[in-house]
Amino acid sequence: MNIPFVVPKSKVDHTLVKQAAQQAQIADIIESWPKKYKTHVGERGIRLSGGQRQRIGIARALYKQANVIIFDEATSALDNETEQAVMQAIESLGKELTVLIIAHRLTTLKNCTQIVELADGGIKRTGTYADIVGVPLVAKKNGYLK
Repeated sequence: MNIPFVVPKSKVDHTLVKQAAQQAQIADIIESWPKKYKTHVGERGIRLSGGQRQRIGIARALYKQANVIIFDEATSALDNETEQAVMQAIESLGKELTVLIIAHRLTTLKNCTQIVELADGGIKRTGTYADIVGVPLVAKKNGYLK
């Protein structure tokens, strides 16, 4: 089982594993596999897609009941559709968890409550996505601004 990872099999909380998988939006995929949560995914998850590996990583952090999760370029190697699925999983984690996302692609951060842009060894600016981009997000979404 890859979600509890380093926990001895006898100490695994299967209810918490399933809950973490659901929060990470990977439960439906796992439950579609013939061996479900006992599926062998290969060394370093070689038999999983990039998005599946990322969501398993999210589920691991949730299983550990971490208070802070740091994603360092978590979506950089993913296609747009998979990135959206992973970001949806991250965004659904809830407000009781602190999530830090490090990304070069500004669009990855569009739903973050606070963005800190770093440059030349320091903080260049802070704000929301709309503040950083300089365009009101609602106007851009509605096609008023291009």
